[in-house]
Amino acid sequence: MLNIRQNLENGTAAFALEGRLDTVTAPELEKKLWDTLGGVKALVLDFEKLEYISSAGLRMLLSAQKTMNKKGGTMTVTHVNELIGEIFEITGFSDILTIE
Repeated sequence: MLNIRQNLENGTAAFALEGRLDTVTAPELEKKLWDTLGGVKALVLDFEKLEYISSAGLRMLLSAQKTMNKKGGTMTVTHVNELIGEIFEITGFSDILTIE
């Protein structure tokens, strides 16, 4: 299960995720992202309450990063816990993503 809170303000879309970002929940987040990213210059994903991310979640993050790069925008992942941080390190995503 994934709880998604979203906020759009001054060209920045912020998404706070709680739960699991996996094969079941990634399409739901992806749809919300694509519905929102039209006029957005900055995307912020808050992972403070994210417990798990699967390869489907990682693919979705990569896709969102590519989309933001193409439009000259930025994407930042914040509040990454130790477990998710370790997954980012192992997969090389820590080199691809802006993590704060």
